[in-house]
Formats: sequence, C-alpha cells, structure tokens
Amino acid sequence: MGNKTTRDLIVEAADGLFYRQGYQHTSFADIASAVCISRGNFYHHFRSKDDILAAVIDLRLEDARALLGRWEAESAHPADRIRSFIGILIVNRAKIMRHGCPIGTLCTELARLGHPSQADANALFALFHAWLRRQFERLARGKDADALALHLLARSQGVAMVASAIGDEAFVASEVRDMCRWLDACVQEAGSDGGAGRRPGQSRPQAARPEAVRSGPARGRKPLRKDGTPPSSGNARR
Repeated sequence: MGNKTTRDLIVEAADGLFYRQGYQHTSFADIASAVCISRGNFYHHFRSKDDILAAVIDLRLEDARALLGRWEAESAHPADRIRSFIGILIVNRAKIMRHGCPIGTLCTELARLGHPSQADANALFALFHAWLRRQFERLARGKDADALALHLLARSQGVAMVASAIGDEAFVASEVRDMCRWLDACVQEAGSDGGAGRRPGQSRPQAARPEAVRSGPARGRKPLRKDGTPPSSGNARR
C-alpha cells in the first residue's frame, strides 16, 4: 500500500463505492472521505466523476486480464480454466449476495442512465466472452464455442442476480455444481464428436453414460470441493 499513489487510492476507493452504492449514488465527497483527502487534492487528480469512472473501468479490465492470465498459468486443461470461471461465484459469494456482480451491476446501471461510458464498461463482458470462447474452442467445440461461452456468461450473471436478491448460499453452491456438470457434458460430447480435438493416435473414447455426467467430473478432471468450487480458483472482482 505504501507504493500506491494518491490517484491509485482514489480509484480503488471509487471502485469499491461504485460497487456497493452504485455510480449514480456515489459523490465526490464520498470518495474523498474514503481516501481521507481534501476536495482540493481530489480535484488535482480528477476533474469529474466521469474521469474517475473511466479509471475504475480501466482498473477492472486490468484486474480481469490478470485473473484470466493466472487461471491459464494454473491449469493446462481448458475445462479446468472454465471451472475456475464458474468457481468465482463461490469464491466471491459473500460479496455477490450483498451487491451482485460488479461487472453486471455497473453495466446495467450505465445502460439505465444512458451513460457514454457504457460501451467501455461492456468491454469487461467482451473480455470474459472472448476468453471463454477460446477455452471452448480448445475443447474442440469450435462450431458452437461462441454460443457456449455466451450461455455460461449469461447463466453466471443470472445466478449472481438471483443470489443478490435471495441471499442463499445453498442456491449458489447448487448452481455452481450444476454448471460444472453441464461443462462435463460439453467436454464428453466434444470427445465423442467424430474424433474432433483428439491428439494424433488417440483412440475414440467410449460414450459417457448419462449417470456418469450427473455424478461428478469427467475422468482426468480435478475433483470439486464440497462447496462446488474447483481446487484452484483465483479471486476476482465479480
């Protein structure tokens, strides 16, 4: 923290306040108070709240890229990387149940306000969408990789929205387990799709029984913890 500039502290404080209170209901005074600086010092770094919003979006993009890079470094298999994405609903469940998803809530608020920064905020969704699509492509689901990525992104947003409304941890854990079973089915379907995605010389796998898909992760995949999260899931501002 000692290496952070006053500007860094302002952006981090604004990021948290925009998430908890919303962009519209956060004032200059709220942010200045959180950082314990004078209004004059505040205006030295940012002339308007829109300038702060742009910096917050940049910070969230930077954090998201770092998170995605960490998932790729931690897991060689694309299915395990997708499990890490699903698992952030568990990792961040307390925040999500209180305030929803920081990406979804910000994009929704800016859309409602007709704010010119809406397109910039939507880049956060685009980043996760493109990353998920690449993982599904690596699972030999090239033909429907985009649709699968959008489906998972939309479902995770739906879970976050409902979780923030009902505040039920059991619901979140159940949905995470169900999404992981869905992912297992996607992996097994790709493996039995005419040999697509198999390494040279690798034999065609036997079709998975329906009960095998329902009962747990596909063979070779890391088992889930009891709460539904994968063994290694980086934290995210989600």
